[in-house]
Amino acid sequence: MKNVEHSEKESAASELPNPGLIDRDRVRRKANTNARLIKIASLAVLIAACATFTAKILVFLIELFTGISFYGSFSAGHSSPAFNSLGLFVVIVPAIGGIAVGLMAFYGSKAIRGHGIPEAMEQILTNQSKINPIVTILKPLSSAISIGTGGPFGAEGPIIATGGALGSTIGQLLKITHHERKILLAAGAAAGMAAIFGSPIAATFLAIELLLFEFSPRSIIPVSLACITGAAGHRLLFGAGPIFAMSHPIAPPSVTAIAVYGSIGILIGFASILVTKIVYYIEDGFEKMPVHWMWWPAIGGLAVGFVGYFAPKTLGVGYENIRDLLSESFTLRILLSLSLLKLVSWAVALGSGTSGGTLAPLLTIGGAAGALIGIVIKYLFPGSGITLPLAALVGMSAMFAGASRAVITAVIFAVETTGQPNSLLPVLASCIAAYFVSFLFMENTIMTEKIARRGVKTPHSYEPDVLEKTTVGEIVGENGLILHESKTISDVRDQLKNEPGSSDDYVVVVSETNAIRGIVSSALILSDRLGDQLPLGSLVKHHHISVGPDESLRSAVETMAEEKVDVLAVTTKEGEVIGVLTYKDILPIYREGGDEKRKEHQTISLKRRGLRMLSRARSILSDVDSRR
Repeated sequence: MKNVEHSEKESAASELPNPGLIDRDRVRRKANTNARLIKIASLAVLIAACATFTAKILVFLIELFTGISFYGSFSAGHSSPAFNSLGLFVVIVPAIGGIAVGLMAFYGSKAIRGHGIPEAMEQILTNQSKINPIVTILKPLSSAISIGTGGPFGAEGPIIATGGALGSTIGQLLKITHHERKILLAAGAAAGMAAIFGSPIAATFLAIELLLFEFSPRSIIPVSLACITGAAGHRLLFGAGPIFAMSHPIAPPSVTAIAVYGSIGILIGFASILVTKIVYYIEDGFEKMPVHWMWWPAIGGLAVGFVGYFAPKTLGVGYENIRDLLSESFTLRILLSLSLLKLVSWAVALGSGTSGGTLAPLLTIGGAAGALIGIVIKYLFPGSGITLPLAALVGMSAMFAGASRAVITAVIFAVETTGQPNSLLPVLASCIAAYFVSFLFMENTIMTEKIARRGVKTPHSYEPDVLEKTTVGEIVGENGLILHESKTISDVRDQLKNEPGSSDDYVVVVSETNAIRGIVSSALILSDRLGDQLPLGSLVKHHHISVGPDESLRSAVETMAEEKVDVLAVTTKEGEVIGVLTYKDILPIYREGGDEKRKEHQTISLKRRGLRMLSRARSILSDVDSRR
């Protein structure tokens, strides 16, 4: 740091800032950050509790509408549409539900259409996580009608969307930042998933991979607490056991079996691409229909009912189908029905824009496909060591990983919802294989294709923040001058002119009590708009904020954003000003980080090592000869 009053050391020392003020300022910022984290975490828990009870209400409504639609019974007892006796009349039941959903979307909100996660992603990326509050009411109601009248969806998609809408609504009612609102949205959505499946870890990673697009304490803590709350609510309202309990425990698979399960993952990876393409191909077909979009769910409902007439198990939530697949309670006909006809029914319904989800259908289709592949492998290679229940579990998790690329979520979800730790390695192998295939051959996922067509780009990598890794002290330069606030503009101009190159620097202004008053641009001082006798302190417009050399650049940037300044003084713990940090100092860090990623380094050179070893061997032989 340059000091124009360098003629006397005492004068320079007297201009140093007050260390007490500096420490208090930093402590205040840290305390404010911690207080806001506690506030957001508390709100996340509250939202999770509300989302959990909403999940119970949604399940109740689904069962109620199922009883009314397929059995003429005004009862909320568990009943599956697969055992209805309506005959050919079953075709019109989903169509009636589609009409109701279309009317609710037209007169209520279009946001209830679809499965919810792409819409939530779009609001996060383009609209500061603002979701229309009416979605909180209309989404569960429309989904209950859609699923209760035979829609081939699970309850988890609607409750994820509803929980996200609830979190966003609370965030819009309170005075918080849009990033904090994003956290509340993700917390509500993840809590909804945890409430339905009792899978808090998988729900946390779902929020990370599909909604938060980051991994930091300020987001993970509230979301994790929300997921714990949702999982506790699941135990309270739905029971304590795994939702997809298997009839027999999975034995540790052999190395050969793990390799075979990995190969199943490759096949399911290609299947996940096909499934995604089919869904959006059908959606494009509806877009071209000369019929108003309000009637599309009804048309899709007719297709659902028609398929349901021939394959009743394709109707409704279908969690019992997943349990049957994992317990080997199926026939070849059922597997073909769930892998092919369920796909047709679900793809048409989702493409029509009705209110539903993707997770349960993907699990069902993938599980049936995995079991089918397992049957073929066991027939061709009897010694492969695979089992059909585990092949079904591998198929369902790989299908979700390939279609959504939420690979960590898929792996943990499979273990959490079945309570089978021995399935971890086969599931991991298959999910990574499906993810790899999907990444190579499909540009967007089933979650991002819709918003990508609207020009919305979603993050696809979570790398360490270069600003988090770099400290202020690593880049701060000796820019600026320390000057007293009582100095006149004329005196300061003279001093600046005597310092070559100072016109691009900043002046640190201190008060009568030696505390920092602020920072003023040298260019402003040298302008002709200011009077010569004007005191320097009158140019200070912002309360002084400083950062320490050990703080990260991310912390400095957040301070700049919070205080709405682009310049910060850098001070030691003792209060000594050692430099000035500007946004121009920070920008090159991004460029250098990008250049570093593109550089190719050879850390170990076998050629150089070989020559070095040969030279050393010659030296030893020469030394031995000389001794002889």
